[in-house]
Amino acid sequence: QVQLVESGGGLVQAGGSLRLSCSASGRTFNRYTMGWFRQAPGKERDFVAAITWTSTNTYYADSVKGRFTISRDNAKNAVYLQMNSLKPEDTALYYCATVSIPFRIPRMSANDYDYWGQGTQVTVSS
Repeated sequence: QVQLVESGGGLVQAGGSLRLSCSASGRTFNRYTMGWFRQAPGKERDFVAAITWTSTNTYYADSVKGRFTISRDNAKNAVYLQMNSLKPEDTALYYCATVSIPFRIPRMSANDYDYWGQGTQVTVSS
């Protein structure tokens, strides 16, 4: 049973930073793409970032490029999202997600991810 647990969310002023963490368990971690998504109230769940199994490639939504950095530590079964220069429009529930197929190139649709965490709230005040 794959389990994903996010942490690190909180309230921050615009321009500030947060680092989200996602701890994974239940299978061999270093074979699978990992992703971050976010969902604001009344909106769809949107892609934020993804990283391949060996960290060779990373992918970002245009809205976060240059401000957010995704990384992973396969020895710790963890993936991270460093968020800098936060804006009020970054306010959302942030989810960690992964796929069921090993060595799958990351995709940007929530429908392509099979396992999800419970989410961690990020609120950016103006």
